[in-house]
Amino acid sequence: MRLLFALTYYRPYISGLTIYAQRLAAELVRRGHTVTVLTSQYDPSLPAREAMDGVRVVRAPVAARVSKGVIMPSFGWIASALALQHDAMSLHLPQFDASGLALRGRLLRQPVVLTYQCDLQLPPGAFNRLVNRVVDISNLAAGRLSTALVASSQDFADHSPYLSRFRSKVRVISPPVEVAAVSAEDVQAFRARWNIRGPVIGMAARLATEKGVEILLNALPRILQRYPDARVLYAGQHENVLGEADYARRLAPLFDRYRDHWTFLGTPSSTEMTAFFSNCDVLVVPSLNSTEAFGMVQVEAMLCGTPAIASGLPGVRQPIMQTGMGLVVPVGDSAALAAAILQVLGDRARYVRPREEIARLFSTERAATEYEALFAELKR
Repeated sequence: MRLLFALTYYRPYISGLTIYAQRLAAELVRRGHTVTVLTSQYDPSLPAREAMDGVRVVRAPVAARVSKGVIMPSFGWIASALALQHDAMSLHLPQFDASGLALRGRLLRQPVVLTYQCDLQLPPGAFNRLVNRVVDISNLAAGRLSTALVASSQDFADHSPYLSRFRSKVRVISPPVEVAAVSAEDVQAFRARWNIRGPVIGMAARLATEKGVEILLNALPRILQRYPDARVLYAGQHENVLGEADYARRLAPLFDRYRDHWTFLGTPSSTEMTAFFSNCDVLVVPSLNSTEAFGMVQVEAMLCGTPAIASGLPGVRQPIMQTGMGLVVPVGDSAALAAAILQVLGDRARYVRPREEIARLFSTERAATEYEALFAELKR
């Protein structure tokens, strides 16, 4: 099958959404499908066209930025040309341009599958409220024009105002999750490189408002009372994050206060991420709102034998609730997060499950198989 993927940002931009799409696209190519990704040339230095993991990537030039979004004047005609070359569409929302693509798919009588990754919630301000509203309208139009919508969990689908409008079209497919293989020597080398000695609390995310980084920072005093040598290892982009300059400035004094207990790792490679997860005693996902819908890093950590603690948000709480490998805490509650971290550190073995149990529930192969089946069903 010839599949056209579309999303505003794609690799090398790193987010849960881009990782999801990249893993799914690459696995479908490995299974013999042709996949093209239509995305933005958000960085002018990126090539307009290239192949990544066997996936054809087409980037539309960006004329301007609007909050965290982009304006691409040539997107429409590029989308029209590509739609004619493909059999079905996989659109990843939120995305302003999704409605136009969905309309093209409807006119060409192609299956159009929308994967609703999360809600869009821009920072406060009248202009951002306007942008949010425009994108919401486009997403609603795309939902009406689509053939099916995919949610990461029934929990998220049940609580999403957007997905609740399209209940009859919603299918649940767990996200594609995988970790790179590493040796015991790689894990030890990572430990030596970062001089790991005491308990390690891991967090893996962009430094973005919705991630709840301050919830972990405010939990640290209580943790350090019990474990004075505890340390946070933070994997992910923490500088020059699109649209998050004010957030970074607001947290800077706390980062300085805990500089002896907080280490930014930058953006590790896939093998380094596996070593990172393997060296963590617990991973935390203190997300604050519905721009977070699952948290794949939880499952990645679990596949490496590391329990997780996550906010009780719909969808985000599901990996822990399905596996029992960790604890769920109230959203935005630093005291509860600190208590949960101390509980896991004090009895870690209680929260560890066999890797096979986790892999049976979540994997890239399982996600790709279910997408294949969905597209085959819709093509009939």
